[in-house]
Amino acid sequence: MAEDSDLERTEPASPKRLEQAREEGDVPRSRELSTCTILLAAGGALWGMGDGLVRHLNHALISGLSLERAIIYDHELLFAKIAASLMDVLLAFAPAAGLLVIVALGSPLLIGGWLFSAKALTPNFSRMNPISGLGNMISARAGVELVKAIIKTILVGSVAWIVIMGQKNAIFALPLEALKSGPAHVGHMMGVCFLAIVGSLALIAAIDAPYQMWEYAQKLKMTHQEVVQESKEANGNPQIKAKIRAQQREMARRRMMTEIPTADVVITNPTHFAVALKYTEGGSGAPKVVAKGADAVAARIRELAKEHKVPLLEAPPLARALYTHTDLGDEIPETLYAAVAEVLAYVYQLRSYTKVGGNRPEEPNDLHVPPELDPNNQAGAQA
Repeated sequence: MAEDSDLERTEPASPKRLEQAREEGDVPRSRELSTCTILLAAGGALWGMGDGLVRHLNHALISGLSLERAIIYDHELLFAKIAASLMDVLLAFAPAAGLLVIVALGSPLLIGGWLFSAKALTPNFSRMNPISGLGNMISARAGVELVKAIIKTILVGSVAWIVIMGQKNAIFALPLEALKSGPAHVGHMMGVCFLAIVGSLALIAAIDAPYQMWEYAQKLKMTHQEVVQESKEANGNPQIKAKIRAQQREMARRRMMTEIPTADVVITNPTHFAVALKYTEGGSGAPKVVAKGADAVAARIRELAKEHKVPLLEAPPLARALYTHTDLGDEIPETLYAAVAEVLAYVYQLRSYTKVGGNRPEEPNDLHVPPELDPNNQAGAQA
């Protein structure tokens, strides 16, 4: 059961998956939306330019049927006249054609955007597999396309019938109109019919475009395992990264241990924490933490301190504060300057006693540590 649930595509497509699909030429497209926008643009052009187009076509027709005697017997003049008539027709349709080209290029921006992919042009011989072709014919997508085709046929046919029947009387009256006004009226009626019929496709496009977006998102959904694998490829294997971090921590601990012999003092809890401090005389900075640790690491720090005769001082509140609020290489907080100064004064006195003799200095006790820096006091306050 776990394997079955893991194979279910329940996760949305990642940005990487979407980018890969786009590189392969796979983007959401709505043919109904593109067709509708182009046909609406054509209908609008016919509506706005219909009178001018009819006049140009009427002029071209009259000019084509008017032949001079010299043209009949000279094929060069005949070809020139035909070329001129065709040029007039092309120029008449040029604005409408330019509008359609602009709309055709801009319609992909409505859904999916422009896409230029070389992979989409690469031959894919798997598409020539007849078994795959049969599978596509009986797929859910094929069923949806069949339903759309039926709905389009019914809707467009119904709208066309209603519009044409609504102008039935005007159509029958066309032979009675004057020759000059008749063609313009025909163009007007054609524009109305065309826009009404194509406008009915807007309803289908309004439904198809969101559906195509939804179907595209469903198709690119990923399984949980695919998401995990992609994360591993992008960010690295978590197990390997954990091993690297462990090795880095071990190397840092070893470097830290090499700093203990150079420390001035090791402040202990006395058993749970140990923090080694070093102060460079004449320097401008405060004492720095060169080593710190808890439990087993603290015990190792104490052992190395004893081996290299680094003074050990039991000061639990100060040890806890330094361990909690500093990192390796950090200078001590300003609020602990006074307490650490007492500790260093004791260390220097102890060194003098070791070399010269005299009275052994007393270990400092009751060092002032601000309550907000001691984690024990914070835990007690929260409790």
